[in-house]
Amino acid sequence: MTVNKPIHKTLYHSFGRKQWSELRNSVPLTLSEDELARLQGMNEQLSLDEVTDIYLPLSRLLNLIIDAQQQRSVVLDQFLNHKPRNSPYIISISGSVAVGKSTTARILQALLQRWPQHPKVELVTTDGFLYPLAELKAKNLLKRKGFPESYDMKMLIDFISAIKAGQPHVNAPLYSHITYDRLTDQVQPINQPDILIIEGLNVLQTGLDQSPESRSSFLSDYVDFSIYVDADEVLLKEWYQQRFRKFRQGAFSDPKSFFHHYSNLSDQQANQTAANIWDTINGPNLQSNIKPSRERAHLILKKGDNHLVNRVLLRK
Repeated sequence: MTVNKPIHKTLYHSFGRKQWSELRNSVPLTLSEDELARLQGMNEQLSLDEVTDIYLPLSRLLNLIIDAQQQRSVVLDQFLNHKPRNSPYIISISGSVAVGKSTTARILQALLQRWPQHPKVELVTTDGFLYPLAELKAKNLLKRKGFPESYDMKMLIDFISAIKAGQPHVNAPLYSHITYDRLTDQVQPINQPDILIIEGLNVLQTGLDQSPESRSSFLSDYVDFSIYVDADEVLLKEWYQQRFRKFRQGAFSDPKSFFHHYSNLSDQQANQTAANIWDTINGPNLQSNIKPSRERAHLILKKGDNHLVNRVLLRK
């Protein structure tokens, strides 16, 4: 297994859990236990303490940053004699498969939309921008699903640029984890939100990852604040195997599931299958594409055992 490259901590302010939690500054917790349960990922036992200690200070930081940017935009529009644009603040959340990006995104959405300055917060995942299953098969990319080349980047850039320009009624494609494919009969309408959170594996990549002759716009060009959810690979692989076993008992048991053939695996077979998928697909994608983009993030949430964040790094 590849050894994880240490973070260049000189680039970041580093906070232990207690230090970070003290930056909450008495922001009230507005989520109940029932609401939190609905926001949790399949494999995370997220507590209200985690939300209070980690996510409330983060929501306070983001609220302060967004407020400052909004004031700057007003001043700039006045100076240039421009009409104000309905341009949302865009937050990206990146990290490995099984690290808990989706839960982080849902919790931030729930917390940020409770601030009166920006009540309309939308969440989009990049899964919907994967090429359709038939196209992935035709391009021989099925075993590269989740790698940068498996996404319809033109579609993604057209979407994010329309959102950033403040266009109304922009549709995001939706993805089914049952059929393992983009939905053809449903879309997610996005209508000029105050904040857009976009979550995905490769959202921190930039033009630096491309050859000079092929460089073009990239998602990260439109992002105002980026978050990377981090954990050691040994934990990520373990969490992926745990999630695979739960999917085997849940989503995989649906006859319509693309992975229905995994539903009858024993625990040992499920562990071996998940380990093989990790070693041949998710692990290589992490090391080649996802992990190298980590230090482009404005903030890193470092997780330890039980999915608990034990360190927060904020770019200086």
